[in-house]
Amino acid sequence: MSETVALNATHDPALRSWVPSANSAGTDFPIQNLPFAAIRRAGSGEAFRGGVAIGDEVLDLGALHTLAPFTGIAAQALAACAAPALNALMGQGAAAASALRATISAGLRAGAAQERAWRSLLVPRSAIEYRVPADIGDFTDFYASIHHATAVGRLMRPDNPLLPNYKWIPIAYHGRASSVRVSGFAFRRPRGQLLPKGVTVPFLGPSRRLDYELEVGIFVGRPNELGTSVSLAQAEAHVFGLCLLNDWSARDIQGWEYQPLGPFLAKNFATTVSPWVVTLEALAPFRAPLSRPVDEPPPVAYLDGESNRVGGAIDVTLEAAIETQKMRAAGIPAHALSRSNFRDSWWTPGQMLAHHTVNGCNLAAGDLLGTGTQSGPEPSQAGSLLELTLAGAQPIALPGGESRTFLEDGDRVILRGWCARAGFARIGFGEAAGTVLPAVPPDAS
Repeated sequence: MSETVALNATHDPALRSWVPSANSAGTDFPIQNLPFAAIRRAGSGEAFRGGVAIGDEVLDLGALHTLAPFTGIAAQALAACAAPALNALMGQGAAAASALRATISAGLRAGAAQERAWRSLLVPRSAIEYRVPADIGDFTDFYASIHHATAVGRLMRPDNPLLPNYKWIPIAYHGRASSVRVSGFAFRRPRGQLLPKGVTVPFLGPSRRLDYELEVGIFVGRPNELGTSVSLAQAEAHVFGLCLLNDWSARDIQGWEYQPLGPFLAKNFATTVSPWVVTLEALAPFRAPLSRPVDEPPPVAYLDGESNRVGGAIDVTLEAAIETQKMRAAGIPAHALSRSNFRDSWWTPGQMLAHHTVNGCNLAAGDLLGTGTQSGPEPSQAGSLLELTLAGAQPIALPGGESRTFLEDGDRVILRGWCARAGFARIGFGEAAGTVLPAVPPDAS
């Protein structure tokens, strides 16, 4: 496994911060986490810049940079955080991000001499607004959960649910980067060509089978040149960190258009990411063996390696919840639809990145990879309504007397993720939330 995932002093579960909320049980953002985001004060019109979450506060890295508190590689990484997006920081590579994270960790620890100077640089998270963490040049969405692929395949091909290439190739499609938005974004129900059962001529209309997808996002760090590939052994050195990702999907549009080239209008209308990017380094205590049945053949050689087998997976609990318009009006809290775990993925982040570049494809700092819907082995662990409702045949009961097969206007879907392991601090990802608005009328311009 690469050096970026080695345990170090920043993972010490005994660490405490002079920021009291960072020491609270159950916080997503203890001092052992320190995720990065692009932030500014809400409603200020200020330029965006880098920030680090610490408990209920955000350390303003743009303001910290003006103090010139660091030297060497950490200073170079901090300077990159003064930009409106995190691409430059991501592109400096894992060593730079690690140096910056270690230096920030030291300054936020209880008893640190930096407390007096840094306290004024904290902004409450409740007073912050975000943008997408990086300027995303390209977005690729994988299909890395074998449980999701099998469940969906069973709905469409009961006798042959899993296509023969699935266990050998990290399947993916190229999505649209321009419609990736940060958590809190509300989007309009998409319109497209539909061909419902029993209809012989397609027609244009709003999707009635709108769905969410519970995914993990992977932000690329150090780039590779066009015509070069990244080996599996080096792949994680090209990953900056992970976030939550919802690749919203219009299943009825998808069913008509996806053959033979795959998704288009069914998925290019909106993708939601969480604002906070958790570095691979912060996730080091939660590495897990790649889980595959013992009778499965090993992957093709370029996708196989001892370190990937031993610790290529990451133990991240993932949850999807729904809040309908009626629930909000009644004060009913969001209802959890399902939980799954990223460790059950058939392909690891390293394998996805290595496969993406094996043909010489160049990835740039800030490019985004989605893992595809992360479903677990049990039906209740499905990461989409398509699976949970058996393609609409089995409605889900919600608090307040409502039910859902697919999403309705006004529905808000909230993704959450966290890592927990005995002997280590809990690490969270925050939220990726989005709300469905009514479709644009056909004659709107």
